[in-house]
Amino acid sequence: MSLNLNHGVWAGRLVRDPELRTTTSGLSVTTFTVAIDRRYKKGDEKQSDFLDCVAWRDRADFIAKYFKRGSAICVTGSVQTRTYEDNNGNKHKAVEVVVENADFVESKGNAQQNEQTYPAPSPSSPAPQQATIENIVDDDDLPF
Repeated sequence: MSLNLNHGVWAGRLVRDPELRTTTSGLSVTTFTVAIDRRYKKGDEKQSDFLDCVAWRDRADFIAKYFKRGSAICVTGSVQTRTYEDNNGNKHKAVEVVVENADFVESKGNAQQNEQTYPAPSPSSPAPQQATIENIVDDDDLPF
């Protein structure tokens, strides 16, 4: 029996509509970003972390169909790192959650009333170009 220690649960709100695509082999894949509020002390400014997620097959179709920008979502999955090369030949490292399950956090009526708008994440360096499924470099290029 093996123990999977790379597993987590995250709940937050989508910062934009999920992007549903299909690979050349016909698999559905959707990417989305979840804003997760940090705990903060009274009087402190609210802070959020932005978690990039990817879901495949039926889960991808489900998320793209039922969730949109501002929707509350709870995802479970594992953290994955990968490297890819952009159109200019620059290598980048991406860290994302590979979604195993996604659940509703609130009813549809509450979702419309509580819809929050999160600004796009503002990383300290410019955001790398989104990798396409076809140009993902395999695990042999990882530094560990």
